[in-house]
Amino acid sequence: MNERIIELTEINPKDFFGAHNSTIEQLKRYFPKIKIVARGSKLKIYGESDLLNEFEKRLEMLIKYFNRYNKLDENSIERILTSTGKEEKSGGAKAKDILVHGVNGKHIKAQTENQRKMVSMMQKNDMLFAVGPAGTGKTYTAVALAVKALKEKEVRRIILTRPAVESGENLGFLPGDLKEKLDPYMQPLYDALRDMIPHEKLESHLEKGVIQIAPLAFMRGRTLDNAFVILDEAQNTTHNQMKMFLTRMGKNAKFVINGDPGQIDLPRKQISGLKESLLALKDIEGIAQIYLDDKDVIRHRLVKSIISAYKGIETD
Repeated sequence: MNERIIELTEINPKDFFGAHNSTIEQLKRYFPKIKIVARGSKLKIYGESDLLNEFEKRLEMLIKYFNRYNKLDENSIERILTSTGKEEKSGGAKAKDILVHGVNGKHIKAQTENQRKMVSMMQKNDMLFAVGPAGTGKTYTAVALAVKALKEKEVRRIILTRPAVESGENLGFLPGDLKEKLDPYMQPLYDALRDMIPHEKLESHLEKGVIQIAPLAFMRGRTLDNAFVILDEAQNTTHNQMKMFLTRMGKNAKFVINGDPGQIDLPRKQISGLKESLLALKDIEGIAQIYLDDKDVIRHRLVKSIISAYKGIETD
């Protein structure tokens, strides 16, 4: 009798094995001639070599399903264990539209025409400027694209950054360590990630540096290789900050720069680095620009009306 040890990595064994080891029990019913022992994140399996090979193949399919959909139930397990393997390849057009299967299987996809253009442009370019008012899904769509790239191993890490500029308020002294002082500025990025990655896995990614969230000033001197990098609130960058950030781009990197020129919080005489870069880089191959508007707003219905109302009174 052959023995093999399989270790689950980057996956929570309790979630994968299910309540009362329900996943293991289903595997035992499907592979009655294999002895399966689960301890912590390790599985010991005993049996004939051919059966062990088939077991490992089916287990890998279950792990891929779990990583993709963030859940595993009895019906899904049954379908995977009895499938021929062809079913996964025959997804319809609707399945292709889904960027990420978020927490509890939530389908996360582009919801408007311009958001779909964002997705398409990122497939063809390495750098994208997404410009538009609040609520148009710039950040959320960009984070979804980053999580998708990480899950599909197109990149090794996600880096999310934004300038730590106060929105017309003086926050004064903030207690706590550096992370606690900066977290309020980064909250929209955390909110998007929490929708897309289960809590324990997100915490693990943050702890290991697979996902990094930092203020723009911390990007200086770095070369960002094999990374999906998002600069949020880019309208609040200065000329020097924007130039510094854009030149951090390393090999196999994707950059998304999000901003709303109508919400600049810089001092009055300070020119926004976003406005400069949109003009300077508009004709460079590999860099795309997308402009979202009130038709892309996916927040409360009143937000569209608010944006329209302010258009008439805004000045540069």
